[in-house]
Amino acid sequence: MTDPAQPDQPIPAGGASYADAGVSIAEGDRAVELIADHVRKATRPEVVGGIGGFAGLFALKGGYREPLLAAASDGVGTKIAVAQAMDKHDTIGIDLVAMVVDDLVVCGAEPLFLQDYIAIGKVVPEKVAEIVGGIAEGCAQSGAALLGGETAEHPGLMAPDAYDLSATGVGIVEADQLLGPDHVRPGDVVLGMAASGLHSNGYSLARKVLLDIARMPLDGQVEEFGRTLGEEMLEPTRIYAKDCLALAAETRVRTFCHVTGGGLAANLARVMPRGLTAELDRGTWTPGAVFSLIAQRGRVERAEMEATFNMGVGMVAVVAPEDVDRAQAVLTARHVDAWVLGTVGKAEDADADRAQMVGEHPRF
Repeated sequence: MTDPAQPDQPIPAGGASYADAGVSIAEGDRAVELIADHVRKATRPEVVGGIGGFAGLFALKGGYREPLLAAASDGVGTKIAVAQAMDKHDTIGIDLVAMVVDDLVVCGAEPLFLQDYIAIGKVVPEKVAEIVGGIAEGCAQSGAALLGGETAEHPGLMAPDAYDLSATGVGIVEADQLLGPDHVRPGDVVLGMAASGLHSNGYSLARKVLLDIARMPLDGQVEEFGRTLGEEMLEPTRIYAKDCLALAAETRVRTFCHVTGGGLAANLARVMPRGLTAELDRGTWTPGAVFSLIAQRGRVERAEMEATFNMGVGMVAVVAPEDVDRAQAVLTARHVDAWVLGTVGKAEDADADRAQMVGEHPRF
């Protein structure tokens, strides 16, 4: 039996310390110094104070009639494994912000601020600064402030090079401008907005197929992409928040749908009322090359692909039929590739699928 009075490892000279246990307070402080400039770029006039406080302060100005606060939390899943393998960490934060703010905007809420959480095996200040730089860039793209966050060093729980990310965001919408299923009507038109690629969903399957089954190197050039596999897989998630808010301000949008885990039909069903169904025509767009490659190399069935990936549609807007042309013009002016994806009709029975795919993709 081990004698507790006789430690298995020698006690360091001067006694054990936090650094001996794997946590460096000094490196944590240096990381904060390095991220300060990034955080200052991701702000809004309502932010009170600066980095370093125990809580972020945000002054909600007057002028609202009946404001509702919206909140959303998310992460980026196993896309982080690709960033780790490539030792490239400056864009994964954009993905994190996209997952949160584009959930907020579905109900019409303007993103106000985010707080991030970084769990990491060993704090390397330069790596943390890269990650937070991406988060700040995503906040700037969405118009949200990076109000604060936490970097937690977890030696013994996580490998030194490992990390994980999450964030919570808060937005605001007037009660009489709230979007959602209650506004959807038969005859409404479903507009699709092009994705920038895989976004941040389905990476466990994508990695399984492309890296394990097909054994494709991340640094290998892929003709279909015109760049390396790693560059394609790390393409940042498109942030639609400002585009959606502009669209809602200029047209009669019934609801938005952020296409994330679960795929297009399953996510759209979440914002469709009982008794109505959206029929989505696959023939209206061609999924990008990355989706074809995954399907072919892994012999992945179409149903599995559509339940796992966005298939090239990152955001959906359901609009009044008379506003379709105007909606497309607004999105085109904002450099968003958008098209009529389908229409809303009455379901044969109240329990029918609220969204379904029909037709075939061209050249897929």
